[in-house]
Amino acid sequence: MADWDYDYLIKLLALGDSGVGKTTFLYRYTDQKFNRKFTTTVGIDFREKRVMYTGKSADGASEKNFNVHIQLWDTAGQERFRSLTTAFFRDAMGFLLMFDLTSQQSFLNVRNWMSQLQANAYCDSPDIVLVGTKADLRDVRDVHGRQARDLANRYGIPYFETSAMTGDDVDQAVTTLLDLVMKRMEQSIPGGPSSEPNGSPINSHEVEEASVRRTCAC
Repeated sequence: MADWDYDYLIKLLALGDSGVGKTTFLYRYTDQKFNRKFTTTVGIDFREKRVMYTGKSADGASEKNFNVHIQLWDTAGQERFRSLTTAFFRDAMGFLLMFDLTSQQSFLNVRNWMSQLQANAYCDSPDIVLVGTKADLRDVRDVHGRQARDLANRYGIPYFETSAMTGDDVDQAVTTLLDLVMKRMEQSIPGGPSSEPNGSPINSHEVEEASVRRTCAC
């Protein structure tokens, strides 16, 4: 595929404490592989994937397939990189807020990450999916599923328990976030994300991204 051979460029950002498994999660999603040898992310890194998304066409009634290029930004969780990573919050269109199911502290810190999101994201109520990682490590689990679901319900966001090793619910978590972002675009952009005011198809790229960041359909 050519560099610009897609309809939409969607930027998603993974955040959470250092060591919760953001990098292995994103690698599993983009490459369908598990690699336990990743080193700690320094600053910002990113992975990419092309997907087909079915959304509304220009008439608002029928469906149409769109080629979506997803950029998944991988952020460092350490405090010393916080000012660098928060600078990317405003450019991201959706967020994977992650914690480690074997670490109660990483779960408690979700509230701190949420506060930073609310202060720095493109609007007061950005699209977020809460992700519990390392669900395969049942013997050393430290966060009860009900705790996480209660927190997700309090924030009004979806929750998934995932495993980069087995692949469980990794794709589903990202697909759910993408669906939230695309539906926001359909609501906030006149004529829907697939058309100009006259109904002719367009390639969105930076134009659509800017519209989503400026408009919060909250």
